[in-house]
Amino acid sequence: MMYEVPVIPEKGAKKTRQLDLPQEINSHLLYEVVRWQLASRRRGTASTKTRGEVKYSTRKLFPQKGLGRARHGSRGANVYVGGGIVFGPRPRDYGYTLPKKVRKAGLAMALADRAREGKMLVVEAFAGVGGKTKEFLEWAKSHDLDGSERVTLVSADEKVRLAARNLPWVITLSPEGVNVYDIMRSDWLVLDEAALALALARAGIGGEA
Repeated sequence: MMYEVPVIPEKGAKKTRQLDLPQEINSHLLYEVVRWQLASRRRGTASTKTRGEVKYSTRKLFPQKGLGRARHGSRGANVYVGGGIVFGPRPRDYGYTLPKKVRKAGLAMALADRAREGKMLVVEAFAGVGGKTKEFLEWAKSHDLDGSERVTLVSADEKVRLAARNLPWVITLSPEGVNVYDIMRSDWLVLDEAALALALARAGIGGEA
């Protein structure tokens, strides 16, 4: 399906561009891609010590028989405070494999979702933005981005990313980092030409009409 996306040129009035993006947006497929992304980001470093790893004396606490107490041979047993942990977490990798076709479809649908809602903006050049936050704020306000909505900014220009990264309502990404999770967790998607071309290529889409 062809979506009309507004384009901001370096000079002159806004124009539009047609992008061939999926008509059907499968929310469950998007959920699966986001779940895969977040699982891959988990560090998996949580760790506990078993009774064989805690450092306590191996001396038997009290005689085996005669006192009427439960039989214990180690202060590191799990029933004692500071003892070992039974079935506690161990370092692990939470990542798993998701089919490449599913990942491509997810990115295409995320782009289509923003285009359908009229929340995608393509920028030919960020005029007047040279690396300072004040400059980006002026540019954003001139294009109705006032901070009331969250923005994912994908740009190949490092100065533009530096200018925007300190703003709490902007998520900055390089073109190589465009992903479904960051697109879906923001209201607006703003891309420059290089970012759009790479996003369409990664989504397996021919591009514009």
